[in-house]
Amino acid sequence: MKIDCVGGGPASLYLAILAKLQEPAHEVTVHERHAAGTSYGWGVTYWPDLLADLHAHDPESARLIEEQSVCWSGGFAYVGDRTTAHDGDPGHAIGRHRLRTVLADRARALGVRLEFGSEIGSRADLPDADLVVAGDGAHSRLRTEQAAEFGTRVTTGANRFIWLGTTRVFTAFTFAFVETEHGWIWCYAYGFSAEHSTCVVECSATTWSALGFDRLDHAEALRLLERLFADLLEGHELLGRKDIESHAQWQAFPTVTNTAWSHGNLALIGDAAHTTHYSIGAGTTLALRDAMSLARAVGSAGPRELPAALAAYEQDRRQALLSVQSAARHSAQWYENLPRYMSLEPHRMFALLGQRHSPLLPHVPPQLYFHVDQAVGRLQALRWLKQRLGPRLARTLQSRRTP
Repeated sequence: MKIDCVGGGPASLYLAILAKLQEPAHEVTVHERHAAGTSYGWGVTYWPDLLADLHAHDPESARLIEEQSVCWSGGFAYVGDRTTAHDGDPGHAIGRHRLRTVLADRARALGVRLEFGSEIGSRADLPDADLVVAGDGAHSRLRTEQAAEFGTRVTTGANRFIWLGTTRVFTAFTFAFVETEHGWIWCYAYGFSAEHSTCVVECSATTWSALGFDRLDHAEALRLLERLFADLLEGHELLGRKDIESHAQWQAFPTVTNTAWSHGNLALIGDAAHTTHYSIGAGTTLALRDAMSLARAVGSAGPRELPAALAAYEQDRRQALLSVQSAARHSAQWYENLPRYMSLEPHRMFALLGQRHSPLLPHVPPQLYFHVDQAVGRLQALRWLKQRLGPRLARTLQSRRTP
C-alpha cells in the first residue's frame, strides 16, 4: 500500500518504521510541515513497560532510545520551605528532539521517505494514498476538516500551564508548590539530558491573571517564574520559546476525544485521536502504542482489507485507553482543586498526590482518605475491596451531586 503519514512526531515516525518492517513493499512517506531539525518542546517521559514494548517491536530504535535517555527513581516535593521524598518506580526521559532524530534516522534507513517543509492541509492533498494517517497533533487539520465524521469533542481544563526548560538538571521527578498572595503556583520538573530538564508550570486561571502572566512579555514572565521558584532552581535559568509571546505559550489543556478514529482511508493516531492530561506523563507512550497497534492491524493488508484493519485498530486502542483516560481526568481534577490538599502535612499531601488517579478521592475528606489508604495498604483484603468498590462508590456519589 501507499501510506502517507501527516505530522513528523513520534507516532507517525514509529508507525512508518513498523509498517516498513512488517511489509517492505509498502510505500511510506512522512510529511512534516516544519523544516528538518525543528522541534519544539523539551523532554518527554516514559516508563519501563514501554521500553520493553519498543525492544519487542524494533530492537534497533529501542536500543538507541534507551542509550540517549536518562533514568530516575522516586521523587521529591517542595511545599513552601518544607521538603518530602517518595520512593517510586523508575522512570525515563529523553529530549523530544533526540527522540524524533532517532526515529527519523531509523525510518530513513528502512526506506521511508521523509518530506520536511511539506504542508498538508487536507486529505485532498494526498489523492494517491491508500492510507492517510493524521498524526498532526491535538489541533489536527485533517481531523478538523472532517470533525463531524469523527465526532470530535475538545474540552479545555480550568488551569493554565506553560512548558519550559531549565539548565538545572533534576535527578528525580520533582514537584514544587509555592504559595503567592494570589494563590498557589506549582511545577513538575525532571531531567532529560546531562544539560537540561523539563519544567512545566501550572496554576489556576485566577492566579495566572493576577500575577500578570496574561500581560508580561517573554523575558519578564521567565524572570518572575525564576523568582517564584528560586529555591527549586538554585540559580539556574528557565528557558522558553522565543518565537512567540510568553502569554501565548500559556495554555488551558485541551482534552480531545473522537467517536470514530477513522473515516474512509483516513485514520487518527496520537494526539489527533486522543489527549490525556500531561500530569500523568503518558502522551508519548500512548502515541507510540497507537503506532504499534495500527501497524499490527494493517500488517501486509491491501486496500480491500483496510476497513477491517482500521476497525480492529480502533477497538484495540479504545479498550486500552479506558483506564488511562480515567486516571488523566482525575489527575487534572486533583490539580484544579489543589487548595483542598495544601493544608496537609507535606508527606501526606505527597501521598495523596500519588493517589490522585483515584475516582474516590474527590469525595472523601483528604485527612480521612490518607488514614484509610494507609490502613488499606497494610491489608490485602482491604486493597481488593478498594479496587472493586472504589470506582462504583465514586460514581454513586458523583450522580448524587449532579443536578
